[in-house]
Amino acid sequence: MLNRDRLIAIGCCLLVPLVATATGDSSLSICIDIKPADLLSSPPGANWLSYNGDYTGRRYSSLAQITPQNVRDLRAQWVFHSPNSNHLEGTPIVANGLMFMTSANDAFALDARTGRVIWHYSRPITEGLIDDASAHHNRGVALWHSRVYMETDNAHLLCLDVRSGHLLWDVPYALGNKNYGATSVPLVVKDKVLVGTSGGDDGVRGFVAAFDAESGKEAWRFWTIPAPGEFGSSSWPGDMYLRGGATTWMPGTYDPELNTVYWGTSNAAPDFDGSVRPGDDLYTACLLALDADTGKLKWHFQFTPHDVFDYDAMETGVLVDTLYNGVRRKLIVEANRNGFLYVLDRSDGKFLSATPFVKKLNWASGIDSNGRPIRTGIEPKPEGALICPDMTGATNWFSPSYNPSTRLFYFMGLESCQLFFVKPQKFTEGNQFYATGVKHAPGQNGQKILLAYNPQTGKLVWQYPQTGTGQSWGGTMTTASGLVFFGNDAESFEAVNARTGESLWHFNTGQSMHASPMTFAVSGKQYVAIASGSDVFTFALP
Repeated sequence: MLNRDRLIAIGCCLLVPLVATATGDSSLSICIDIKPADLLSSPPGANWLSYNGDYTGRRYSSLAQITPQNVRDLRAQWVFHSPNSNHLEGTPIVANGLMFMTSANDAFALDARTGRVIWHYSRPITEGLIDDASAHHNRGVALWHSRVYMETDNAHLLCLDVRSGHLLWDVPYALGNKNYGATSVPLVVKDKVLVGTSGGDDGVRGFVAAFDAESGKEAWRFWTIPAPGEFGSSSWPGDMYLRGGATTWMPGTYDPELNTVYWGTSNAAPDFDGSVRPGDDLYTACLLALDADTGKLKWHFQFTPHDVFDYDAMETGVLVDTLYNGVRRKLIVEANRNGFLYVLDRSDGKFLSATPFVKKLNWASGIDSNGRPIRTGIEPKPEGALICPDMTGATNWFSPSYNPSTRLFYFMGLESCQLFFVKPQKFTEGNQFYATGVKHAPGQNGQKILLAYNPQTGKLVWQYPQTGTGQSWGGTMTTASGLVFFGNDAESFEAVNARTGESLWHFNTGQSMHASPMTFAVSGKQYVAIASGSDVFTFALP
């Protein structure tokens, strides 16, 4: 849907009306031409050009108009209601006053000052999908020059014109198994668009693929389950390599100096039955370092070898450059679903430290000097076994953030356990491949906690326990003025002091949150925004 009464295309620019005034419409010319150099800008300022704001994954903004002293005055500016989803998971992207947001197989371009729809691209949801893909989750778009890229629920990569939302090309990129899906957001690196898939619980073979941003032609593909004869294939007897999981359902981060993309992988499949996949099960539950030009593997680090707990490693690996034990290093920091906060040297994957960040953790007693977990022997059983963290994990895909001023890493943790069960299962296309599942354990009620860790020391600096049932999936974002914004566990968007964790402001959206916040500026005015339920809420000072 193109709202021609609201815009005029002028080359790569749009003339967008602001508001009707006594003397006529006040308009703003919005030009969108996002060059690769623009995507290298870090930290983000007025524009928020990618899912995490920039390539580092820090979700740290240089904007400082909203401060700990005035954040209490934040007011809702506008609310955009998505007509086809009650479960938005995307982060809005803003470029030069134009906001882009997705919902299922729909993309919207909005006037970031008012929330008015500029254009709307829509295609029907796909019937017959299973598991996560059947919920038609979509986490946003990527930009390159005057093009907008998004994934569909059935793993197509779409390229849209930024001025009109018209479809330029459509590339299906996961074929051969109808259990594939896509729930993520593309990552643009140089002249390539990188994508992954969902379906790690459903018996598919994961991969990261790169496509030429201009033509849509495939440039490279890295398969995350090795084929017979390749390194790591011993864990995958017969055709199990085609069913092993290790999907790539969240976007990675990128270091342009090292020309390296860092991408996480999901659990092994079947989830809870490890007997059919002996060994470490590479490259499941891993962080992969890939050459951005070729897709060649530089190094890997496996957080949970032989995972039988569904501990995906899809949590954002955040790039931090700082002193570590007196030496300046290029680090990657990840709060993993398995309950440990990891620090690695991202130049070579060397393990530096791992710190438990939840108290309810019984599958491992610690991490050894090589970064391997010291297993306790607890595994799913036919009659059930109490395992901590639960299947959701001690944290999950909702975004962490890092503030270079406070040198603190912020993320949501979950204290919870569940009963894990196992029952052998044969793979059949069109069905999930968990080999049974989990149940609530009596007396084990979950609690979410906002945590602030110093990755240099591995020490907890402050924590902010949440009031709720542990169901929030809201992520975090931090600013140069010393704030942390996040979706709390009581259906509210909240801001706390980044140094102390003191609560300073909240707004009850009345809906559960499954998304992470961002911030942007238009004409010198700072806004913050988050998706909650079926709506995007945007706030600013009066």
